[in-house]
Amino acid sequence: MGAKPSSARCKDKGPRRMAFPRGRQQFSPWDDTLLSGKDPRSLLKRGMRHVSFSLVTKGMTDIPDFLWGLSEVQKLNLSHNQLRALPPEVGKLSRLVVLNLCGNRLRSLPREIGLLKSLKVLFVNMNCLTELPAELSACRSLEVLSLSHNCLSQLPASFADLSRLRKLNLSNNYFAHIPLCVFALKELDFLHVGSNRLENIAESIQCLVGLQIFIAESNNIHAFPRSLCLLTSLELLNLNNNDIQTLPDELYLLWRLGRIAWNPMDKGLHISHNPLSKPLPELVEGGLEMLCSYLKDKKHS
Repeated sequence: MGAKPSSARCKDKGPRRMAFPRGRQQFSPWDDTLLSGKDPRSLLKRGMRHVSFSLVTKGMTDIPDFLWGLSEVQKLNLSHNQLRALPPEVGKLSRLVVLNLCGNRLRSLPREIGLLKSLKVLFVNMNCLTELPAELSACRSLEVLSLSHNCLSQLPASFADLSRLRKLNLSNNYFAHIPLCVFALKELDFLHVGSNRLENIAESIQCLVGLQIFIAESNNIHAFPRSLCLLTSLELLNLNNNDIQTLPDELYLLWRLGRIAWNPMDKGLHISHNPLSKPLPELVEGGLEMLCSYLKDKKHS
């Protein structure tokens, strides 16, 4: 089984303070700017497409207040700090397109995140989230959402309203089943639910007709559902490290998979480390074409 989220990381550690190396006085970039009388907007980076602001790996436990006045920010990176909360003032940054909160200690997100109508990409992986606000579904422009490595076991039903979502990562959480709202996301082409507590894949998976990459490795899935074989756009299907004993005769319908894959990054069918019944193990080693021919002949015999 894959690594599960540690409950220990969801506990507060130590007082709220800024961590600086001992033995020397050190100012943060914004302190230096403010002490010199400069406008905080001088910290903004203006690229060809987006205005960005980054405070990565600064040891912050709080976000400096001046940030909420930088309304032109479109890409905000606050990853790998010690943030325990995201203030409701984040809703003032109405032009945000990309928000990276990866690698903090967030237990929740404020309801005001639903005010970010332009948001397309949201990374909140590697935090301590136990729930998500229903208001996040108001971010109707959202296309990429990463929630991996948290403490989630469910999603708000309103997530079904994220009609433009294309990529969703729910891996390394506590999901016992794929939330029903996920099956309403018709634009999904990437879904990662690996390293959870899944024992089955609902027949409703067939609703995700545009899915190209589906990863459900390192769970306790007992059966390969025939409904998966209806997702003929699949190019990568990873069911490694589960409890699957047989493969459906309709597997040959997944012609885009192309081959049995062994490298995690390769496209194809990943089915290793499952207790497949004989003679399937030998057929798997022979490749996808041999395996599918066997199953097709079996189906029509």
